[in-house]
Amino acid sequence: MATGTVLATAVSNSGGKGCCKSGPGYASPLAAMSGPREKLIYVTALYSGTGLEKPDYLATVDVDPNSPTYSSVIHRLKMPYIGDELHHTGWNSCSSCHGDASADRRFLVLPGLISGRIYAIDTKTDPKAPSLYKVVEPKEILEKTGLAFPHTSHCLATGDMLVSCLGDKEGNAKGNGFLLLDSDFNVKSRWDKPGHSPMFGYDFWYQPRFNTMISTSWGAPKSFSKGFNLQHVADGLYGSHLHIYKWPEGEMKQIIDLGNTGLLPLEIRFLHDPSKDIGYVGSALSSNMIRFFRNSDDTWSHEASRVVISVKPLKVENWILPEMPGLITDFLISLDDQFFYFVNWLHGDIRQYNIEDPKNPVLTGQIWVGGLLQKGSPVKAVREDGSTYQFDVPQIKGKSLRGGPQMIQLSLDGKRLYATNSLFSAWDRQFYPELMDKGSHIIQIDVDTEKGGLSINPDFFVDFGDEPDGPALAHEMRYPGGDCTSDIWI
Repeated sequence: MATGTVLATAVSNSGGKGCCKSGPGYASPLAAMSGPREKLIYVTALYSGTGLEKPDYLATVDVDPNSPTYSSVIHRLKMPYIGDELHHTGWNSCSSCHGDASADRRFLVLPGLISGRIYAIDTKTDPKAPSLYKVVEPKEILEKTGLAFPHTSHCLATGDMLVSCLGDKEGNAKGNGFLLLDSDFNVKSRWDKPGHSPMFGYDFWYQPRFNTMISTSWGAPKSFSKGFNLQHVADGLYGSHLHIYKWPEGEMKQIIDLGNTGLLPLEIRFLHDPSKDIGYVGSALSSNMIRFFRNSDDTWSHEASRVVISVKPLKVENWILPEMPGLITDFLISLDDQFFYFVNWLHGDIRQYNIEDPKNPVLTGQIWVGGLLQKGSPVKAVREDGSTYQFDVPQIKGKSLRGGPQMIQLSLDGKRLYATNSLFSAWDRQFYPELMDKGSHIIQIDVDTEKGGLSINPDFFVDFGDEPDGPALAHEMRYPGGDCTSDIWI
């Protein structure tokens, strides 16, 4: 397990024993908001699927405005193999281990979604230049568990790590489940009990005080790895369900069918306050935000009769379909549970909502930072009267914004929102082919946490089109000291 309450240096604070504040992370979400400002971000950057035969890498980006290398990549840790498709990341230890003086937030868990490898990255020895600690080979994972296509990882208070795997070695969804690694990245077993595998895999979040873990549904790897085909949704190769597990036993106790309002439910977040039994899931294809909650009999429900937010599809011309969904691909919740933020990867906007009333989110900020409907694109939105329109998207440091906003990460104090623009290489190539030639970027949005509102930071732009080995695709971001999408409180 591992620590580092300081975002810039990830220095261990585990010198004492038995003190409730001696483990990694913070005692509470509100305490985390008072942590130091972020100075580094680790970003997965890849060449898989781009046509460049280069290994994917972990980029270290300087986000300290007082640094001479601000807004630039200062280190690249190349993986030893080609074709990993680095995607989501997690920590070997987080705030769930805050009371454990022996715990240490040291290793970044870095799965290769396509290769099936899992890398353990040492970020503590030199936070600015992480190093490879260990490789968990796909052969070992397959032989011991039958699992492949690793995606989301979370640390557990026991010192183990849990990784969702989206299929078997052939890419069938029926072979998916959850991989359990020990504190030194040895394969232990599957976490889900026999006969308790989810229908499809993707993200998950656990809520210890209510003995519950909930996972979401993307699709069969043999389908999504080739790009998106709408017919595959009708063929049953994509999901629309939440899977409710007994925590930490791994027994599935309930399946919630979200129906057509919840096609492709991807990211899932509980409110950060561990006493709250409420959360949200973002449905990508239906482009809905759905609230779920615990009932008095300890079952779980969602608001079937309504969704808390619905992004309406836009009528368009010069596109593959007559209507374009927003495609909500990522969202997060501020640590004080006051705001949530989500992206529409196809439409191109980032939104901020006040969720102090969790049943009735209020739009407080919206900004256009890319998308298929920006001015200059051949695709146009069509009004009811037949006239067309597009959205203004500003340049940053003289660079045009390409692709659409995809992964986001929020500073601990909630005042800075970072966004990348690569979803998954096969889907990038399909919907935003210019990313193959021009690469990704990272932008930073300034957040008004008093009245609400979003504005672009004109001084921050990290261009992955200028990388030494050629244009790369940037996806998920992590701070050395943890963040609002990796830390869970118990």
